[in-house]
Amino acid sequence: MPGQGRARIDRVTTSGTFSLDGGTWEVENNVWIVGDDAEAIVIDPAHDAGAAAAAVAGRTVAAVLLTHGHDDHIRHAREFADTVGAPVLLHPADLMLWDAVYPGTVPDAEIADGQVFTVAGTELTALHTPGHSPGSVSFHAEGLGTVFTGDTLFAGGPGATGRSYSDFPTIIDSIRTRLLTLPPETVVDTGHGDPTTIGTEAPHLQEWIDRGH
Repeated sequence: MPGQGRARIDRVTTSGTFSLDGGTWEVENNVWIVGDDAEAIVIDPAHDAGAAAAAVAGRTVAAVLLTHGHDDHIRHAREFADTVGAPVLLHPADLMLWDAVYPGTVPDAEIADGQVFTVAGTELTALHTPGHSPGSVSFHAEGLGTVFTGDTLFAGGPGATGRSYSDFPTIIDSIRTRLLTLPPETVVDTGHGDPTTIGTEAPHLQEWIDRGH
């Protein structure tokens, strides 16, 4: 059996659109694959189910974890999950966003705060980090020194909170209490753009509060 630390992180970048509140934007998303040569967990298989499946390269996919329910993150998640034979999981507070993409259906299972997912000897702990959306979740892989933050925390500040179901004070509270409390060397693997670290972002919290986004 693979031991602790044997897991690796693969990143696939895909392009597509994000639509909400009547607007549509071109976006590039990060798809994160955590595992070894035998098994993996896939986080946010966005835009291109085929590209994500190619990166999995025949490994057993234990789960498809969604950081939140915005359509750029979930529109192709069901197709990908069906392709690789894995369940799709989402926090229940984002079910209204799921329903907008997949009317009358539900994910295969819910993600709960504190839930632990294990792959290739590595644990990913779900941290409920609402604000960008009510059901936004980050996944902390302590053994890899990494947290996958979806659209909650980026290089340079919080995710957007100017659209439906989002709230700036809530995302600031999530970042302050759930993310900036992680070790400063923790790598932040984001839903869009380049990674950063907790130590790089933490000193700027008050700046973000003052600017209001």
